[in-house]
Amino acid sequence: MRDEVLKHQAYSVEAMRQLARKRLPRAVFDFVDGGAEDEVTLQRNEGAFRDLLLNSRPMRGTSVRDQSIELFGARLSGPVLIGPTGLTGMLWPRGEIAAANAAAAAGTVYTMSHGSTVKIEDLAAEVPLGHRWMQVFPYKDRGLTESFVLRAHEAGYEALVLTIDNQVLGQRERDLRNGFTVPPRFELGSLVDMAFHLRWILRMVNAPRLAMANYEREGDTGVFKIGARVAGWMDPSANWKEVEWLRGIWKGPLLLKGVLHPDDARRAVTLGVDGIIVSNHGGRQLDVVPASIQALPAAVEAVAGKIPVLLDGGVRRGGDVVKALALGATACLIGRPHLWGVAVAGEQGVARVLEIYRSEIDRVMALCGWDNLGQIDRSALFDPAGKPESMLGAFSRKLTSMLK
Repeated sequence: MRDEVLKHQAYSVEAMRQLARKRLPRAVFDFVDGGAEDEVTLQRNEGAFRDLLLNSRPMRGTSVRDQSIELFGARLSGPVLIGPTGLTGMLWPRGEIAAANAAAAAGTVYTMSHGSTVKIEDLAAEVPLGHRWMQVFPYKDRGLTESFVLRAHEAGYEALVLTIDNQVLGQRERDLRNGFTVPPRFELGSLVDMAFHLRWILRMVNAPRLAMANYEREGDTGVFKIGARVAGWMDPSANWKEVEWLRGIWKGPLLLKGVLHPDDARRAVTLGVDGIIVSNHGGRQLDVVPASIQALPAAVEAVAGKIPVLLDGGVRRGGDVVKALALGATACLIGRPHLWGVAVAGEQGVARVLEIYRSEIDRVMALCGWDNLGQIDRSALFDPAGKPESMLGAFSRKLTSMLK
């Protein structure tokens, strides 16, 4: 898709989502778009941002607006990073490479999922100049976890992201309705719907075999064959000992993704974790938890500035990123938005998504009077009583009491 056409049609993240909806079969779109059970948490992730308002002070003047951040010794162009998402290659052939290339060109981080359709080593070889992080899980077989860690180290990945909220799989009911299960149970309606998405079919027919490429040692890496086994490898008994063990074998930056409770944030600090990602797995796991932005203030307070706190979940506007920064986040990760971009136009689509965030953040900074992100604090958030911190203080205290 030509740049000007894409820019005209994909003028926002939501517009990109609607383009992806048209281009993907319903079952595939819902696999990306959906959440667990009634999708209450999925909806809350986005809705909670709308409850926070910004203080606009445009007359302070901002001729130069710097979005760059420092994170684990790396200078990034902005506070929007790409988080781990499995099976990106189902949307666009070798979609992980497309997304990583776009992230590298934009000067930000790409986080590889364990369930990628390209290998750890192949992505590193094909995108050698980008900032790459690697996701791992605490498997029952520590040897399997360790193999991912060692491969990431040897391939030059800069940081390791331990996802801690996937011990059992959430019930994603859109997938059940669509027959997008292991094994698949597609009904006639789903098959007909796929047939009407010829552009996607032609892309996938000519693509390499769709597989979870990082599981070579486990045998057949076909998506449905390996998918049927991965759930059994997860360890519901995993605890802080897994974090201690991982800290011992990985010497680079280590982040925990899936932190919601402030006590877990504090414990992460004591175990030498380098950063936490406040996240509810995009509402795809437990459907009765706070929105990520609601859990953020208590987590920030708990770590007391000792490690960076990142946020994942529901970030759909540049203004959402600014709100997260105002509540103490260092940066935000995006999942679904970059997948919608992949589905629409591959690398070009992801580049457009990142540009949307960049331009929206720049516009917010101009209208609120900030030259750089370091100037954004809780006073950036509007309180109708005229006390910028009072509303947020109450917000944080209420959530902390809920989580105790």
